Amino acid sequence: MMKALISYIHTLLSKKLIRFFLVAGLNTVFGYLVFAFFIWCGLHYTLATLLGQVIGVLFNFKTYGALVFKNKKNKLLPRFISVYIFTYFCNIGAMTLLINLTGWSDYAVAAVMVLPIGLLGFLLNQYFVFRKKPTLPFSEEDPNPKIQ
Repeated sequence: MMKALISYIHTLLSKKLIRFFLVAGLNTVFGYLVFAFFIWCGLHYTLATLLGQVIGVLFNFKTYGALVFKNKKNKLLPRFISVYIFTYFCNIGAMTLLINLTGWSDYAVAAVMVLPIGLLGFLLNQYFVFRKKPTLPFSEEDPNPKIQ
């Protein structure tokens, strides 16, 4: 029974999308703790939020890169930040549209948007930030070239 459970968990964790959402949970907790620490230190909430966001994005870059996409190249940070900016505006735009169309509360709309924005973030990170360079069929990097 325990062996089957461990095997199931291993299978789940081998899925990049599952790892992405688990790491997103870790990143959320970390970001909140950083914010709370700065509040505890006596900083104004606006400064605590700013510092928490900056530190949080750097932490997220490292955790997503290492734990999800297996890529630790720091030169990808500007792309990562651009994904954060893009998804922010997509989220705000979609939330505004939903609030105006449905009349739902900000809380309800924000909850509805978690999954689509999370999926958008995953896809953009996978294909824009942490993408792997394709190899040519007869490249030096591929010791077993395939004829197509």
